[in-house]
Amino acid sequence: MKIKAYLKPHCGWSNGVRAILAKYNLPYEDIDIINNRENYAEMVRKSGQPLSPCVEIDGIMLADVSGEEVENYLLSNSLVEKTDKATDVPTNAGCTDEEHARMEQEAQTRPIRFF
Repeated sequence: MKIKAYLKPHCGWSNGVRAILAKYNLPYEDIDIINNRENYAEMVRKSGQPLSPCVEIDGIMLADVSGEEVENYLLSNSLVEKTDKATDVPTNAGCTDEEHARMEQEAQTRPIRFF
């Protein structure tokens, strides 16, 4: 299975996707859409919309999904076998206040470039 996950570095939804992929020991490409605008543009072009996370599994794009939705897709298409293994983060939750603060702090430390 070839998996490309278009994710934010610090985000509840993105961490939920990572947790599900780790739960099933699935190798994937973690594509940073925040620090690389070309990656974001690729995600929008492929998914047809601007929201994340997006996960491409063998050419099928799951747009604006939670980890729970990725897991449901994998199970319903018999791509993985059900397991009771727990995840270390919620798989269907937005960012915590701490994650929002971290993203805001990182954004303030980046240089502003005018083109």
